[in-house]
This record gives sequence, structure tokens and C-alpha cells, in this order.
Amino acid sequence: MTQQNTTGTKTKGWLRKHGLRAGVAALGVSGVLATGAVFNTTSPVLADPVRVESASPLNFADVVEQVQPAVVSVKVRGKLQRASSRQGSEMPREFRDLPEDHPMRRFFERRFGDQGNDRSAPRRSQGQGSGFFIAKDGLLVTNEHVINGGEEFTVVMDDGTEYEAELVGADSRTDLALLKVNADRDFTYVAFADEPSRVGEWVVAVGNPFGLGGTVTAGIVSANGRDIGSGPYDDFIQIDAPVNRGNSGGPAFNMRGEVIGVNAAIFSPSGGNVGIAFAIPASTATVVIADLQDDGMVERGWLGVQIQPVTEEIADSLGLDMASGALVTRPQDDSPAGEAGIRAGDTILAVDDTVVESPKDLAKLIASYAPDAEAKLTIWRNGEEQDITVKLGSLNDLDRRADAGADNMVKPASVETLGLTLESSENGVLISDVEAESPAAEKGLVRGDVILNVNGAPVATIEDVTTGVEQVKQDGRKAVLMQVQSERGVRFVAVPFAKA
Repeated sequence: MTQQNTTGTKTKGWLRKHGLRAGVAALGVSGVLATGAVFNTTSPVLADPVRVESASPLNFADVVEQVQPAVVSVKVRGKLQRASSRQGSEMPREFRDLPEDHPMRRFFERRFGDQGNDRSAPRRSQGQGSGFFIAKDGLLVTNEHVINGGEEFTVVMDDGTEYEAELVGADSRTDLALLKVNADRDFTYVAFADEPSRVGEWVVAVGNPFGLGGTVTAGIVSANGRDIGSGPYDDFIQIDAPVNRGNSGGPAFNMRGEVIGVNAAIFSPSGGNVGIAFAIPASTATVVIADLQDDGMVERGWLGVQIQPVTEEIADSLGLDMASGALVTRPQDDSPAGEAGIRAGDTILAVDDTVVESPKDLAKLIASYAPDAEAKLTIWRNGEEQDITVKLGSLNDLDRRADAGADNMVKPASVETLGLTLESSENGVLISDVEAESPAAEKGLVRGDVILNVNGAPVATIEDVTTGVEQVKQDGRKAVLMQVQSERGVRFVAVPFAKA
């Protein structure tokens, strides 16, 4: 008995000393003592683990040394604008009548500026980002949001040399811009990668965060094909290299010194880097930059449909075998789709035999066509496939029409009986405000919804809506039926009139 207790004490002490592995061994010994079986110490035969032979780089110095001279800081100066105050704020009202020599008055004058000065003096907005040369003659790439609203552009080289640059072209939909430095010299430049980035590969980001000057950070590619909700052509590379404010427009390099992406956005709840950054892939940038170099803009085809994804439930209700394609909720007025006979409820399955998996696929496919090109759409209607040929329009023409419409926008009008304030828009009549606890609010209408139809009649102007509502009221009905486009899609809503 004494011998057993001593053995148990020794075993516990050995376990404490050697941890988990010893614990497993002890369990095996316990099994032997309990059953009297012979303990087998032979190790099990295991399959060979996955082994990757490519070696990780010891450092990034060789890559950085070659590419850093091609990366620049981009300083942007905007138009002259009148400021409402010296520093965007004014001395608190309760201190304005203090004597001139009062210490509190002097403090606030230093803080907010001399209130006797003209606080409406014209000023220029200023911004800063990053960019990189793609040709020895001075062509360089940056983000559209870096140069947006700018009139003067200054490029600061890695050695501190400054050059003036001019804007060649910009594309807001992909957030890319092309600048040109005209100087009597050749610039060090870099090339876009031909191969797509691979998840897990090393990436080096070079830029000018916080105006500190040329800065290098490193990480890996975390994911490809990210949709961050910035537009219909989202296809971002996600990287975990620290990318901060001022890195926008800078390049993300692979270990061969090729640009795999243009840094464009970060996800940051706090405003600082949290290891989630997004870059425009080289495959997108090369196409857009080529168009900008040719004529300063990107020409895209335009179909003119409002679409939504095909869910499993929708596919089942339509008789589709798979939940794929783009469901048309409404063809826009005077659009190529409308003129070709596309209807609400059609599901677009393919464009020129290229399968459409989702609404984003359709947007990218149509955008790849030139304006006035013809495209064959394969649609699903009434339980069968049909082919419809559409002559595409120009997305740029649509933008110009929208800009012209904005200049002539009708001022907001009110439909008090429903609790709505309305504005004209390109696609219908926009709800700009909803009165709290009104009939419209109770029915779930919110600011930003668009009214498409009132009492069975399409509406294009505020007058169409007010006339339709008044007619329903004169007919003695208790509610008006509206077709509304919202973030949830197109739906019909019966809005009752407010009680007198």
C-alpha cells in the first residue's frame, strides 16, 4: 500500500513538471494498471503533412529600393472658395462683449481669430494623397477621390523634388485618375502585374501616410473580389498591410516589384489602420488607365434597368433551375432596355452567351461594351428562355442628362395629406422627407424612396403625383395606391389619407 502511494505521488509530480504530454502518457499507464493489458509504445503511422518549398523573403529591401523612386506624393489645391468664418467657427456669443483687454477675450481671439477680420476671405481647399509613375514620360496614376475638385496638382518625388502636373482624365466609378508631369527628364516607373494576385502572397504598400513622406509597409493579400458597396464595379483586393490616410492612390507591389493594385480604401471603425485595406486590382486599372490616356474618359455601355438578385425563393417561383441571373424590377424610361422590349419581371441570364450570375456580373458585362454596340440578352420570361437584341446607350450621356436635370431640379413640394415632401429625380419622384407619425411613415415610406406610379398611372414629376393623389381623394377613396422603389426593391403601398 505504501509503495502504491509513493508511486502515485511520484506520478503526480512528474505530470506537474512535464505538462500535457505527460498527462497523456499517464492516462496510458493508468489504462495498463486497470486492465492488465500490455502497453504498446509504438507510435502510429501518420501521412506526410503539406509542405511548401518556396521560401519566404528575408526582407523587402531589394523590392523597395527598386520601386520607391517611382512612388510620389500628390498635393492638390482646389478652387477659391469663401469661408464662413476664419477657422470654421466663431467666438462664443457670451464673450463677444467683453472688454478688449479682458484675458478671456484675448484667449478666444487667439483661438478663433480676430473677429474684426474679414472671415469671408477666399481660400483654397487642399488635399494630399499618393501616386506612382507608369511611364518614363511622366504619366502617373492616383485615385479619383484624391484629385476630385482640384485645380492645381503638385507631385513630390522621393528625393523631395517637386513638379507641377496636369490632369489627363479621371473615372469616379472605379476611383482612378491619370496625371501627367511635363519635365525634361525620364522618370523611374513601374508596371502593372499581368497575373492576378494570390491570397497569401506578400504585398508591399508604398505611399505618403499623414504627409510623413515616402513610407513602406508590408503584409499579405487577404482576399480577392471584395465588394465594399462603393459602386457597381467593386472587385477589390483586400490586404492587411498597414494603409493609412494619405496612402490613397499609392501602389501595392508583389515581390517582383509589379503593381498588383492601387490602394483606395480602408475599413476602420476608429479612423486608424486595423489591417483591412482595399486596392483596385491591376486588371481593372490597366483597362481604365488605357481609356483615360486615349481621351480622358471611360466610355461604357448603358442598358437602363433596375435589377435585383435572384434568390432561391424567386427562382422557384419563376421556374428557374438555379438562383442566378439579374431580375429586372423596372426598365428605365427612354432606355435601351425599354426600347428593346425588356419588361419588369424578366430575368437576364446571359449577355452574348456569357452567363450572368448576379446583378454585379450584368453591370460589369454591359460596361465592357462600347456605346451603340449591340448585345444579345438571353432572358427568362413566362417560363422559357428568349433572346432579345439591344442597342446599348452611353453611360456618360446618362450622367450628362442627370447633371442637366440637377440644374433644373424642381424645389421640394409637399403632399400634406400623406405627410410627404417630394423632389424631382432622374428615375421618378423622390421622397425627400417623411413627417413623423404621418400615414406615409406608418406605411414604412422613408426618405430616399422613389415614387414610380400613383393609382395605376406612371409619374415623372411632382405634379403627376399631386394630381394623382388629389384625383383619388376626390373619388372618395380612403387611400392612394403607390408603386415605390426603395432599398428593399419595388413594392406597392396603400397610403391612407390623414383624418381631418
